[in-house]
Amino acid sequence: MIVREEFLSRLRKIFDLNLYEVRVWTALLSRGVSTAGELSNISDVPRSRTYDILESLEKKGFIILKLGKPIKFVALKPEEVIERVKRNLVVEAQHKSKRLETLKGDEVLGELSSLFTQGIKYVEPSDLSGSLRGRQNMYNHLDMMVREAEKTITLVTTAEGLNRKLEALLPSFEKAKKRGVKIRIAAPITPANVKIAKEISRVAEVRAVEEFKARFAIIDSEQLMFMLIDDEKVHPNYDVGVWLNTEFFAKALEQMFELAWQQFKPMSKIKVK
Repeated sequence: MIVREEFLSRLRKIFDLNLYEVRVWTALLSRGVSTAGELSNISDVPRSRTYDILESLEKKGFIILKLGKPIKFVALKPEEVIERVKRNLVVEAQHKSKRLETLKGDEVLGELSSLFTQGIKYVEPSDLSGSLRGRQNMYNHLDMMVREAEKTITLVTTAEGLNRKLEALLPSFEKAKKRGVKIRIAAPITPANVKIAKEISRVAEVRAVEEFKARFAIIDSEQLMFMLIDDEKVHPNYDVGVWLNTEFFAKALEQMFELAWQQFKPMSKIKVK
C-alpha cells in the first residue's frame, strides 16, 4: 500500500491519531475487511503492536470487529467515521466539563487558589505580562479579562474582528453589562458586519471607525492587551498578542482613545448599503 506521508500527516492531525493508528486504518480502508496479520504486512506496523492499534481504533469508532474465526476487522465508510468521532468528542468533552465543574466546590481548587494567592504576592506588577500565540489562546485570555472586568471594557478591532467578538465574547459581554460594566467597541462597519454590530450594540456602545486600524483591549484602565499583526495578513494559528497589567500605560492609552472616540460615528448615524 502506497499512501503519501503528507496525506497520513494530515489525517493524524484531523483525527488525532498516532502514526501506527493512521497506517493501520488506511490499510484497512484499502482492503475493506482484513486480518491483523494482513494489516501488519500492508501497513508496515509491527505485528506485536497491530492488535493494540486495532483495539484502539475500534474504541474510537473507526472500525468494527467481525464475528468469526479468524478474527477480522471491517472498515467503516469515512463519512460514518466522521460522525462517530464527532459524537465521541462531544461526549468526552461533556464528561471533562462536568469533572472540571465539580472542582468549583472541591478542596483541590481551594489549594490551587491558595498557591496562586501566595505566589502572586511576590510578583512585581511589571512582571504581570506575557505573549499569547494563536488566536484561540488570545480569545481565551481576552474572555477571562472581560469576565473579570468591574468598571470598563474598551475594545478596538477590525471589521472581521467584530464578527469574531460576537462569537467568542457575547455571553461574557452580556454578563459584564449586568454587572454594570461600561462596554465600548470601535470597529469598521461594513455591509458584511453591520448586522453583527447591531447585535453587539445590545450590550455595548458600538461606533464606526474609518481610518483608525488597530486591535487592542483595555480593561478597567488597568489591563491592556494588543495584537501585533494585521489579522488580514496572518493565519489564526500564528496570530500574536501581548498582555500587560500596567495601570500607567493603560490609562494613558485610554485617554488617547477618548479623544478618538468622540470622532467615531455612533450606530444611530451609520448608514451601510
